[in-house]
Amino acid sequence: MNRQRLNKQASHPLQSWEWGKFREKWGNEVIRTDYGQLTLHPIPFIPYKIGMFIKGPAPTKKILTDLKKIGKREKLLFVKLEPNILKSKKPIELLKQNGAVAGKTLFTPTTFWIDLTPSEEDIIKSFQPKTRYNIRLAQRKGVSVQEDNSDEAFDAYIKLTKETVERQGFYAHTEKYHRLMWKTLHTDMVQKNKKPIARLLVARYKKEIITTWIVFVWKDFLYYPYGASSNKHKKVMANNLVMWEAIKYGKNLGLKTFDLWGREIGKGFTRFKEGYRPKVVEFVGTWDLVISPLYRIYRLAEMIRWKALRLRTKLSLTRPSF
Repeated sequence: MNRQRLNKQASHPLQSWEWGKFREKWGNEVIRTDYGQLTLHPIPFIPYKIGMFIKGPAPTKKILTDLKKIGKREKLLFVKLEPNILKSKKPIELLKQNGAVAGKTLFTPTTFWIDLTPSEEDIIKSFQPKTRYNIRLAQRKGVSVQEDNSDEAFDAYIKLTKETVERQGFYAHTEKYHRLMWKTLHTDMVQKNKKPIARLLVARYKKEIITTWIVFVWKDFLYYPYGASSNKHKKVMANNLVMWEAIKYGKNLGLKTFDLWGREIGKGFTRFKEGYRPKVVEFVGTWDLVISPLYRIYRLAEMIRWKALRLRTKLSLTRPSF
């Protein structure tokens, strides 16, 4: 499948030709089919791989049959599917009937959507009062937000991401990963006179970059996959203003929906997002299309590995690094 055809049918940036090129540069084998692309991921110490078919179309009998053939040919234990479709009974029944079982999630099964089609006045009126107050506070304090795709701004993004990972103790992709992603989804596309998928929004306070967000633009959606901020100047509420400016940015591009890229109940950043009164949407979820009988052994080993990793982190024996 060529670039034009793949991108025309892709409903999510992770199914774009450019995302596939990024994954190839990162070292993954990418298989492009008539219905989308999947990435192959080797499993250490054994001659098997995992297939990832993330944010693809609604499953059909033909797609699942084809994926099984690819799985056997490529020696896959399973193919992980997270279709980019909202939850409904029919696709779940089809997945179960064809040997798929509920799998460990990559994307959260629910996310937040903000409708970008109303007027700015109507959108901001819908926010929680505290959120509106924080936006205006940031404006009064002199925080400014712009799209800035310069090398200086991206270096600030890397610096703040490192700081955020160390402060909050979550696992993130490496600096090398982020730089390669930015080069493929922004720099290379600009050099080829294509509209870039990845853009960088930065908040400055007293001429210092204190918050950076990478957003993706795809079809009529704006996405917010990555963000980082300084622990300094927290009281100027820069993050609140960045979200509001991102909403206006999407509107100015003529986009219809802002996908906030995930929702985890009880997490601080989820509460932050809830201040914008977004709509909660639920996808069909994560499904493992089982290819090999070794799948169950793999799942057990993975469960033990993750429990050990969480325990080591909790006991401060290891800390996430960037």
